[in-house]
Amino acid sequence: MFATATATSLADIRANPLRSHATSHGTRYGRTASSPVVCRGKRGLSELLSLGVEKAAKPKNPLVAGKVSPYRPVPPHIGRPPYADSGDLPRMDDNYQIHTAKQLEKMRAACKLAAEVRDKAGEMVRPGVTTEEIDAFVHEMTVAAGAYPSPLNYGQFPKSVCTSVNECICHGIPDSRPLEDGDIVNIDVTVYLDGHHGDTSKTFLCGEVSPEAKKLVDITRKSLEAAISECKAGAPFNKIGTAIQNVADKHKYGVVRNFVGHGVGRTFHSAPTILHYRNREPGVMVEGQTFTIEPMLSMGSTRERVWKDNWTAVTTDGSLTAQFEHTLLITKDGVEILTL
Repeated sequence: MFATATATSLADIRANPLRSHATSHGTRYGRTASSPVVCRGKRGLSELLSLGVEKAAKPKNPLVAGKVSPYRPVPPHIGRPPYADSGDLPRMDDNYQIHTAKQLEKMRAACKLAAEVRDKAGEMVRPGVTTEEIDAFVHEMTVAAGAYPSPLNYGQFPKSVCTSVNECICHGIPDSRPLEDGDIVNIDVTVYLDGHHGDTSKTFLCGEVSPEAKKLVDITRKSLEAAISECKAGAPFNKIGTAIQNVADKHKYGVVRNFVGHGVGRTFHSAPTILHYRNREPGVMVEGQTFTIEPMLSMGSTRERVWKDNWTAVTTDGSLTAQFEHTLLITKDGVEILTL
């Protein structure tokens, strides 16, 4: 889910949400909030390649921000991550998150809860429902299970879930805007349970959605599945990006480059940085480690414009995007999807 920075190598990447072009959820290759983000080179985002298609589908109405309600309280007995009270933006941990058997039990429990919350929240998606209402549901279900909603106050992110509608690539802040017939909305859920984060997202259809939008959502899901099929101990991380890019290229979609996957577990964001496009970065998967893969595909521009809220990232040309995300465990025999 969040990360941004201008980096000349992977060793320079640190997590920081979309604040002053520093970090975001869905970490930025160079940022973090749920998906990290990464910008390379001195010019940063301006150097990113736009992988357009012949005809970019756009929503009927451009996305407009609604009213954002105040923070929702979390009962004092709920265990909190270190940033919960301060609102600080933690640095990205340079270490892989490799777990003991006992830690894996906790990790599975956190991921199971995250998936349950994601799917229940998805059942709310219909015309007229606001993303604010979805946030309230996610918050209450998470807290009722004894967990903390990880996005809340991460780098002062004001809500308990990210809801990204239509041209919003990621890190959308839930607000009073009602969902409209034909919208697509990504719901990105991360929960902190018993000292471990579980992170996942899915793009849902609202009402009668166009064939073009349905196809984008379907192909984005398939790109994640293709990437997961490459995962096993000893496999190069760069196979993930190749698998996603191959699926996207076949259907003439662009792969958003500036937000990446990340290690997850006892900390929200850590190494490795998972690039979703074709690359030659070094590094191999290790048995017992957990990380996310969270590709974002676009029907047009792969560049983002960040709203004044310092979080909401939308495509520069208003074209539709979709995203899916799972937390994965590398095992002796392959890979286990923890957020099914």
